[in-house]
Amino acid sequence: MANNIEVKELLDAGVHFGHLTRRWDPNMAPYIYMERNGIHIINLYKTAAKINEASEALKKIAASGRKILFVATKKQAKEIVAEKANKASQPYITERWPGGMLTNFVTIRKAVKKMASIDRMKKDGTFNTLSKKERLQVDRLRAKLEKNLGSISDMTRLPGALFVVDITREHIAVKEAQKLNIPIFAMVDTNSDPRQVDYVIPSNDDASKSIDKVMSFVSDAIVEGLSERKASKDAPKDSPKEASKDAPKEAPAKAKAPAKAVAEDAKQEEE
Repeated sequence: MANNIEVKELLDAGVHFGHLTRRWDPNMAPYIYMERNGIHIINLYKTAAKINEASEALKKIAASGRKILFVATKKQAKEIVAEKANKASQPYITERWPGGMLTNFVTIRKAVKKMASIDRMKKDGTFNTLSKKERLQVDRLRAKLEKNLGSISDMTRLPGALFVVDITREHIAVKEAQKLNIPIFAMVDTNSDPRQVDYVIPSNDDASKSIDKVMSFVSDAIVEGLSERKASKDAPKDSPKEASKDAPKEAPAKAKAPAKAVAEDAKQEEE
């Protein structure tokens, strides 16, 4: 992986541009190369080494089958992060961070399940039994849930790691991950404290070109980890009988939520 990261590529993408010197965090000093025209310049050799280190760790997490949750709510990072996370089949948050997303994960899962129950209502026809006003409320609730949580609908348990773009902006997400000892990977600019993060990638977290470049390396590493996992799964296993003994029994399907109950929830959300 290290051989694939060219410092010139990072330079061309503007990864080296930090913040104004007066806005710096002294803890970023080891990653700063120099100061030019009142702006700190990041040492790209250290950035390349850190990208490689983070990529190897992310690759292992992906190969183990755990999810990596990407977090980036700033305008210039949203679309890029969503695209790269989708490419690597990972969950992401690019709208407002829902408070308690990690520390109160059970409640977040309930909201995701509510979204699924609305979809079931539409499929089995119970949605049509609601009044016009109730249908409108349910549709609005579904749209709201999709916008905020649609990208994490497949995340059935806490992620194996968090990847953050701009830890100063996403400080709530960082705090929640710290509380639960979830490893944090992040693009850290010169105005942030790298001690908050387990895997620091010193880089410009404001320019879309820079974000795109770093995210490309990261997503490629995750895709590589997933490929390794798939290859190991496809490798010859024990006899089917042995495998079936160890296979967990399927949980019985839960009863569908009544249409009126979902409509009531939608009404309360609006109020």
